[in-house]
Amino acid sequence: EVFDFLFYQNSIRLPDRIGRIVFYFKICQMLKKRYNKKVYESEEIMIIRSEKDQAGMLAVSQACAIARQAMLEAIEVGITTLELDEIARKVLKEYEALSAPEHFYDFPGCTCISVNEVVAHGIPSAYQLKEGDKVNVDVSAVLDGYCGDTGATVFVGETTKRRGKLLKASEDALRAGILEAKAGNQLNRIGGAIFQEARKNGFTVIKNLCGHGIGKSLHEEPSEIMNYLERTQKYRLPDGVVLAIETFISESDEIVYEGSDGWTLTTQKKSWVTQFEHTVQVTKEGPKILTALPYGLQYSMP
Repeated sequence: EVFDFLFYQNSIRLPDRIGRIVFYFKICQMLKKRYNKKVYESEEIMIIRSEKDQAGMLAVSQACAIARQAMLEAIEVGITTLELDEIARKVLKEYEALSAPEHFYDFPGCTCISVNEVVAHGIPSAYQLKEGDKVNVDVSAVLDGYCGDTGATVFVGETTKRRGKLLKASEDALRAGILEAKAGNQLNRIGGAIFQEARKNGFTVIKNLCGHGIGKSLHEEPSEIMNYLERTQKYRLPDGVVLAIETFISESDEIVYEGSDGWTLTTQKKSWVTQFEHTVQVTKEGPKILTALPYGLQYSMP
């Protein structure tokens, strides 16, 4: 392609400066096209191409969603995070699904349950929930070779007005990001929409946590779906690709650090962060939220 263009440029004698600009643009377009092809023809990406894929992704995603809702409905003062974890385990077992964190990473729990300043990867324990606690449940599973992933955050009882706003901002940010998950859109539009929603409400995002592709494995290509506009992520979303889109909306800090247990993530100032997540199928008509309850419930513009 480059040699063809050089011949073309020489033939019509473009001015040097204009020729260089067009030449560099042509190279960038060619490299981007090759990168897209490399990523989306990789075996490490789930693109739904058959009824089996569609049924498999929907089944595991709905199992995750039902477990998520069962956990959220059980949250109350006095219940332990280990008891919440067991609720999810029973639901997944009922649907013959396995915990993805245990299956892939030997995580010490069926689900991740993060309380207060813990941002992610919280380990289920004997901790009893208290009034005002922030609780995030993150459920991921594998069933018949397919993976699903979903999460949500709630407060136990009452909370402050600002933290209530933090919760709503994260829900709204997820909605804004999902609406950008349409075939043909650039991947970075998802993160750009999430970040704009966070900033509009006076918050920021965690910049070293992100969403990801999902399908036959829990984490697939695209390996990073940032919560902000990452300018290098310009490749186009193909029809049928499946994404785990999640938000990490923060009170102030933007970086998380791993704790001494090798799992728990917190920020330097112990900022509270609210997370929401859905498994989403990208289509030409728009996003299909596979972990929505009931299935078929979709986001739309107000």
